[in-house]
Amino acid sequence: MRSVRNPYATATRGHALRGAVLGVLLGLVLTACTFSVRDYPTEAKAPEFGALGLPLVAWEGGPAYWNQFPKAKAGGWTDPSFFPIVAWYNGVSDEKEVQFDKSLGINTYIGMPDTLDASLLDEAGVFWIGRALNETFTAETKSWVGYILDDEVDGRFEPKEGRAHLQEIKDQVPDGLFTYANFTYMVLENDLPRDASEKYINDYTDAVSVDKYWYSIPHCSNEPYRDVSLVPVDAASCRSSSSYGKTMDALRMRDAVDGKLQPLWQFIENMGGTDNEAAFTNYIQPDQLRGAVMNSIIHEARGILYFNQSFAGPCKGSNVFRLDQVLPNFCGAAQVDAAKQVNNEIHRLAPVINTQSLEFGFGKDLDTMLKVSNGDAYIFSMLSPGSQPGKRQFTLPEGVSDRNVEVLFESRNLEVDSDGRFTDTFKGESAYHIYKVKL
Repeated sequence: MRSVRNPYATATRGHALRGAVLGVLLGLVLTACTFSVRDYPTEAKAPEFGALGLPLVAWEGGPAYWNQFPKAKAGGWTDPSFFPIVAWYNGVSDEKEVQFDKSLGINTYIGMPDTLDASLLDEAGVFWIGRALNETFTAETKSWVGYILDDEVDGRFEPKEGRAHLQEIKDQVPDGLFTYANFTYMVLENDLPRDASEKYINDYTDAVSVDKYWYSIPHCSNEPYRDVSLVPVDAASCRSSSSYGKTMDALRMRDAVDGKLQPLWQFIENMGGTDNEAAFTNYIQPDQLRGAVMNSIIHEARGILYFNQSFAGPCKGSNVFRLDQVLPNFCGAAQVDAAKQVNNEIHRLAPVINTQSLEFGFGKDLDTMLKVSNGDAYIFSMLSPGSQPGKRQFTLPEGVSDRNVEVLFESRNLEVDSDGRFTDTFKGESAYHIYKVKL
């Protein structure tokens, strides 16, 4: 079987080798039609309704989705309290290291040295997505739940060859495992032929992601700024949490064309997204990291993956999480602490996040997600792209009549007025609040 490609071999993750592929595709691009969000038809069938009489947001089925994959089902991925949070290339050598990662909210790994003993993961109750690294990985390995087909195939092959490559690997995947692949952002742009992008997203995987590190790659600072995204990303709000949510929206549009939905996962950098010193701009900041994760959740991300390497700038490391464990004054400690905070908020709210969302607009300049669970409404909220920080007014849907709003993880409450409205303040574009209101 093929092994997972080593990401260290690329020049700049997410954009390396794109030039070669784009050169092959140039003739196609110059003559192909361009497509925008308007070219994707809106759903024609009547909407389904849920709690509070509100329309339901389309989804893949939540935890029940994993019932079709025996290894994931046996591992507990069907449990409503489980939410996958993945470390990308994070070696572990003993129980202490695994337990440290679990304290950060990490429960799944992609990319490990061939010396890893699978029993270490089994005993810790964490999971592996990849090939059999050695003889300790067998059909009975509890932690082995999925198989990564490859990473960024769309950035390394012409589409026909890339698809053949993915199919060849998929044909060798052991029974019982789900398949996963990550692609570059090219599949969500209009430069790559639309048909190629849609086939990459829909034809090979049971879970899929795209990487674009909006906060830390040069793209947002390029002059002139060029945007060919399926869901437009304005220059003014490019380097913001909202861009990660737009990535989820665009990926869902690609994923939905075959009428079948799969879990969409989101890559977040825990330091930086480039290994090119000349292209280095900055590291993601702690508040930005939390905001990028939460905006992805608001836009229906079903898993979070951390690009766990920092290859440019003054704070380098091939395993950011591990460096934080072993270095007393690690330069990326604040980012790791931010990941720990938001990861564990997600785990605490996993039974809520894993329910189907409801459509509702709470007010102007707000980006929100509404869930109802066990008699409570949960409102995940951030600012809409490009809007200014400050106060925002929320109007609750009919059926939510409690006068008290609990602001989760912030030790405060807000009062609802007689018209079902409350007000709160957002200090920046990456700020988020999660509210709980009794029905």
